[in-house]
Amino acid sequence: MAKKQKKGPDEMTFLDHLEELRWHIIRSVLAVLIIAIVAFIMKDFIFGTIILGPQEADFITYRFFCDLSQKFGLDDAFCTTEIGFDIQNRTMAGQFTAHMWTSIWTGIVLGFPYLAYELWKFISPGLYEKERRNAKGFIFVTSFLFFLGAAFGYFLISPLSINFFGTYQVSNAVENKIDLDSYISLVRSSVLACGVIFELPIIIYFFTKIGLVTPDFLRTYRRHAVVVVLLVSAIITPPDIISQIIVSIPILILYEVSIYISAYVLKRDKKKMTNI
Repeated sequence: MAKKQKKGPDEMTFLDHLEELRWHIIRSVLAVLIIAIVAFIMKDFIFGTIILGPQEADFITYRFFCDLSQKFGLDDAFCTTEIGFDIQNRTMAGQFTAHMWTSIWTGIVLGFPYLAYELWKFISPGLYEKERRNAKGFIFVTSFLFFLGAAFGYFLISPLSINFFGTYQVSNAVENKIDLDSYISLVRSSVLACGVIFELPIIIYFFTKIGLVTPDFLRTYRRHAVVVVLLVSAIITPPDIISQIIVSIPILILYEVSIYISAYVLKRDKKKMTNI
C-alpha cells in the first residue's frame, strides 16, 4: 500500500487545518501533563523551595537588597528580618486543589519552549522557506524572553509584593492570616504577567510584519507608552515609588528594543522589495 503523502499548505482544506490544529493542541496538552505529573510528585521542592520561598526572610532577593543597603551606608533600611503573616487553608480540599493546579501551571511554564515549538509548527507552513529556517531562533528567543520575564516576576515582583502586603497592617489588632490560594495566586500572576510582558519584542516583530505598527508609530507614542508602563507597574507592584521604578526600567528598555526591531524588520522588507 502506498504511503499517504502529507498535503502542502495550499492543498489543505479548512477541515485539514482544523485537524492539524487539533494534533498540535493534543501534543501540547500531553507535554504539559507530563511535566505537571513530575511537578506533582516533587511536591516538597515545588512548594517548600519555590512557591513558599519568597515568604522566608532569608530569601535571596531580601538578602540582596539588605547587602545593597549596607554597601551604600543605609544600615538595615532594606533588610527583611521577618515576614509578618501566616499562610492558612480554610477549605477541605484546598491544599489538594492548590497542589494540583500549581502542578499544571508549572507544566505550562516549564513546557513553554515546546508550546512555542508547536505554535511555530502550525504557522510555519504559511511562511517562506527562509522564514521557516528561522524556527530555532524564534523558539530560542521567545523562550529566553519568557523565562527572563518569569524570573523577573518571581525574584523581584513576588518578593516585593509579598513583603509589602504581608507586613502591612491597618491596626495591631488585626493579624495577617493569608489564604493559601491568595498567596499562590500572587506568585503565579507575577510570574506569568512578567513572562508575557517580556514577549513585547516578539509581539512588535509580528505586528510590524503584518503592518500594524511602524518604528515611527512607536516613537510618536513613546510618551504614551511611558504612562502605560507606569500604570502597569503600579498595578503589579506594591504602591511605593521605588518598586514601580524598579519594574518600569526593564519594560521601558524592552519598548526601546522593540523600536529597533520594528525598524530592522521594515528595512529588511524594503530591501527584499528592491531586489525583486
